[in-house]
Amino acid sequence: MTVRGADASHERSGWEADGLAMVSQAASLPAMSRLERVAPDLDAAYLPDFLGRDEADTLLEELLGQLRWSQESVAMFGRRTPVPRLLTWIADPGRHYAYSGIEHAPEPWPARLLELRRRLEAFTHASFAGVLANRYCSGADCVGWHGDDEAELGPDPLIASISLGAERRFVFRRREGGRWRRVELLPAHGSLLLMWGRSQRDWQHALPRTRRPVGERVNLTFRRLAADAGPRSA
Repeated sequence: MTVRGADASHERSGWEADGLAMVSQAASLPAMSRLERVAPDLDAAYLPDFLGRDEADTLLEELLGQLRWSQESVAMFGRRTPVPRLLTWIADPGRHYAYSGIEHAPEPWPARLLELRRRLEAFTHASFAGVLANRYCSGADCVGWHGDDEAELGPDPLIASISLGAERRFVFRRREGGRWRRVELLPAHGSLLLMWGRSQRDWQHALPRTRRPVGERVNLTFRRLAADAGPRSA
């Protein structure tokens, strides 16, 4: 795992150092030994090969060609500004999701994403109501600093993020004293990033623009809505 900015002064060995009562609303994770903590004091963990290369290639090709991608706009300084990426919200019927003042009606689950959802639920022992898919067509597409702290996600949301396509810098930051501390990650094609606990309250994250030539990237963030809180029943 390529991580920059992790503070060695915080280092602890293994998952056992946390006691891993990791998320109050989800059961303990299986296959913990394959997950790597992004930083000791950041509630996020990374698995570089959740999907095999061929599976990730096939999924990316299908998503680019089959999903109903749209470019939205947000109100800034009295005018509408295009969001620098394409997106779509896929969820169970009636599960709307709103952020940045935009309400998203759910698109139906494609078969391959439904199967991926089931695999993630088995892996995390948690249920997911939907997935927000973001498509970055070039290095000019990006997402700015933010936390996924919408009320409908609950107070300490669990988010499962699958990366497909080109590797792009994914950066966390946290204010410590009067300065920002940053931790960088390069999520691989087919990788899984889990965020939980205080990761959205104490930290912000972003996908910055890049001037270097890069291919397309799709990010799938599987989300639970407040009504889904609680461990998934066996």
